[in-house]
Amino acid sequence: MKEAEPSTNEREFLLAALKDGARIDGRNFYDFRTLRLSFGSDYGAVEVQLGNTRVLAKVSCEVIKPYPDKPTEGFLMFSTELSPMASSAFEVGRQTDEEVLVSRLIEKAMRRSRALDTEGLCIVAGEKVWSIRVDIHFLDHDGNLVDAACIAAITGLLHFRRPDVTVVGEEVTIHTLEQRNPVPLSIHHIPICISFAFFDKGGCVIVDPTHLEEQIKEGDMTITLNVHKEVCALSKAGGIPMELDQIIQCSNIAVVKVAEITAQIQAALDADAKKRQVSRK
Repeated sequence: MKEAEPSTNEREFLLAALKDGARIDGRNFYDFRTLRLSFGSDYGAVEVQLGNTRVLAKVSCEVIKPYPDKPTEGFLMFSTELSPMASSAFEVGRQTDEEVLVSRLIEKAMRRSRALDTEGLCIVAGEKVWSIRVDIHFLDHDGNLVDAACIAAITGLLHFRRPDVTVVGEEVTIHTLEQRNPVPLSIHHIPICISFAFFDKGGCVIVDPTHLEEQIKEGDMTITLNVHKEVCALSKAGGIPMELDQIIQCSNIAVVKVAEITAQIQAALDADAKKRQVSRK
């Protein structure tokens, strides 16, 4: 089923609102929608709700053999699933351009920026390493899938615990959760994607576009930063050209948003850790 295009009235109303300095959902241009984080009973299961966009991330691990040229490095893999449950524009078993773009952006943001210490996943050099897999499922699509997926992926990695391991000579023992407390992953930094949409030939810039705003936008850009103000990735797939001062302006906005989102992620993780500690007692 092909997705319906916005009507002329919807398009004109949204553009008129932007010219008047307003967005149709009541937000300011640089406001994010309400972000909610909820954790499952298993470590590494997290659901992110950004407005009406919902994304579920599930982290899992297994022991495999490393590449011969990288004997001490583990693996970090991502899998994304855009199903018709999220939007009628998606079909089972058929990748859309949007899914490819989301997958590549998450890959750049997480793996290429070396957010996870892959050498810390080594058990026995050249023989056994941990392979960490992040499955990202999109449940509801109301715009800005990239930012929601990025938040879900990094929060899932921060929340995940792998089984503890004992190595004696060549003998490797993987302990169950009942035998020993599981071990958190070593995360170097927390990359967060911040997406922008452009209207009126770049004169109007908004953050966290909804699905309707994405359908009408003239261009977009996603900046991936961490709280140390380091640029992990920058993606601009077509659309109107941008001036240098516009990119700098977006970067300054992204720095503020990244700090806010990172603090919210940390607060949610701390609250979940306290809840689990109480339940164990």
